[in-house]
Amino acid sequence: MSLSLGIVERLNRARGDLRMGVPVVLTEEGAGAVAVAVEALEPGRLADLRLLGEPVLAITARRAETLKARVYDDDLARIELPDAAGIEWLRAVADPADDLRLPMKGPLRALRGGGAGLARAALALAKSAHLLPAAVLVPVADPLRLAAQHALTVLPLEEARAELSRGSPLHPVVSARVPMVASQAGRVHVFRPEDGGEEHYAIEIGRPDRGLPVLARLHSACFTGDVLGSLKCDCGPQLRSALARMGEEGAGVLLYLNQEGRGIGLANKMRAYSLQDQGFDTVEANHRLGFEDDERDFRIGAGILRQMGFAAVRLLTNNPAKIRMMEANGIRVTERVPLHVGRNEFNAAYLATKAAKSGHLA
Repeated sequence: MSLSLGIVERLNRARGDLRMGVPVVLTEEGAGAVAVAVEALEPGRLADLRLLGEPVLAITARRAETLKARVYDDDLARIELPDAAGIEWLRAVADPADDLRLPMKGPLRALRGGGAGLARAALALAKSAHLLPAAVLVPVADPLRLAAQHALTVLPLEEARAELSRGSPLHPVVSARVPMVASQAGRVHVFRPEDGGEEHYAIEIGRPDRGLPVLARLHSACFTGDVLGSLKCDCGPQLRSALARMGEEGAGVLLYLNQEGRGIGLANKMRAYSLQDQGFDTVEANHRLGFEDDERDFRIGAGILRQMGFAAVRLLTNNPAKIRMMEANGIRVTERVPLHVGRNEFNAAYLATKAAKSGHLA
């Protein structure tokens, strides 16, 4: 029936549930578990979860490394909850804000054996909801019955896993002329993903020839740099410089991708900033939070360019990962155009870390 929810719609509903502290039910090959994100979990709901069985805390291997917890499941650790563990203990394990003040969280007993697929899916969902990657799971014997009793969203991993790993198709919504400082001949295109995620934008300068390599920039949204003029990064100057360069040449496309904080969201980016104030560099801060160096999906940019009719670009970037991802997704990069602007005393260490640990080019 057309009114029934498909897996894409249920995934989007599950992300919203997790952000509100509502559990979701995950199933796989007859097994099932109730999962809830630690960040939004409340004491009463934790007590209810304990009535269902033995809760397990799932954290990423990056976070486990910081906590000196054993990792038996490659990319994650499943931690046994002590009987006395409450919300404060869970949040202290999930959030590194007080790691230096209160370094001892354990001993943490990591579980081994049994499948980790449900825990892995719960962490992927938390990440995609821009929450801290930490989730409490309780195995349940009859997951579908429990979900029906409490009106919880059910995600069969046989269907959900492919959707979690693939890029959601994007569709054009509208475009309109926008005269800008960089160029009066500007047009903004809005693209919306099928999975209900954030929209992405293409700023087209002039009328680029679709048969030639277009001067292009993949720019990840940076509220602090683009809007506030933060000196902690070079994002704002790069945005304005790229648009100005396109204006000078009379043609170009800037893709403004809503992947704040290298894909971890603004709240987690601010958490990373707080960790940087404690002395950690940008990569170390991401790892302590439980994220990888870079969680962005550059397939989005390649998909937008293809929909706009471009097959080749002259890419304004210092990041070789963007070049590799463009080439891997069918967009030929004929030239890398360096973009070195915005260096100052506040971001010198940040830029040095990008070069040393993320391979950014001079």
